[in-house]
Amino acid sequence: MQELNTGGLPFALTAGAIAFMLGVIWGDPFVEILRRLGIGKLIRAELSEAHQVKAGTPTMGGIMIIVPTVAITLALNAVNIIRSGSGASILLPLFVLVGFALLGMLDDWEGIQANGAIGEGITGRAKFTAQVILALVAAAILSLYQGGFSFSNQLALPLTGGVLLPLPTWFFIPLVTFIIVASSNAINLTDGLDGLAGIISASAFAAYGVISFIQGQIFITQFCFVMVGSLFAFLWYNAHPAQLFMGDTGSLALGATLGVIAVMTGQWVLLPVIALVPMVETVSVILQVGYFRWTGGQRLFRQAPLHGHFELGGWSEMQIVQRFWLVGILGAFVGVALALL
Repeated sequence: MQELNTGGLPFALTAGAIAFMLGVIWGDPFVEILRRLGIGKLIRAELSEAHQVKAGTPTMGGIMIIVPTVAITLALNAVNIIRSGSGASILLPLFVLVGFALLGMLDDWEGIQANGAIGEGITGRAKFTAQVILALVAAAILSLYQGGFSFSNQLALPLTGGVLLPLPTWFFIPLVTFIIVASSNAINLTDGLDGLAGIISASAFAAYGVISFIQGQIFITQFCFVMVGSLFAFLWYNAHPAQLFMGDTGSLALGATLGVIAVMTGQWVLLPVIALVPMVETVSVILQVGYFRWTGGQRLFRQAPLHGHFELGGWSEMQIVQRFWLVGILGAFVGVALALL
């Protein structure tokens, strides 16, 4: 673990605050542009009446997160990267962020262009294949670019005081590919209520921002808090009742990037704790599908992902988001604590 650079934390937090302020300023015209272009969300018929009233709300709001994050991160690191190559490792999460955002944008666009009422977007098989390819490229870079990343081919074992476990390349690359794809889909499943995916993602990135700061990886710290600031700006417009949805443009990119950051800090084994809510949401879907097939049509939950179960049980949308966020915050606290032990 590197020596703490305490001077870098105020800079990272300031960058996050700038990302928030810029996002809030350009958010209004951005929402209006999407509205005039007719980029509105199509709502599945089986969802409740409370969701049906959201039909037509502008989607692809992930652009509002991705653009300032990429612009500010590059502005902060461009000189160092060009002059000395320091901070070049931050290009990998940027690559994943943009790559998965473009995939999500294509999916959102195909859904909007559908003539029916459902708007399913691109096929699940095509989306999954593209996710695997992007994740595989990122995993290969992480594994092969030795020296550029602090925890290449290693796992930081919790509760051991920073003991690192080396992993063979043949195991590391498919494992990281799985982590990125799984994390991407987990945030995507969580994105079902106003503000839910955004606030959960912000909590997780803040946790990894703290972990990376403790490790001395100040470039990752800056990136994480810029991401938090951009997410807060998005939440300004995504808070209930939402003026804007992130769509797959945001959710796929956020999850994949979170997975990459977890691997770059070596603390990916803590990802299910730090991202507790997306993990539980994903497990609820797996259990629902498995139980449905096993019993020949019976349901384990009223609806999956899990937030749908509580919504049909009488919880209001705001209650679910606030309570899930509290659980997410606690998961982030526990994850950071485990990373320190």
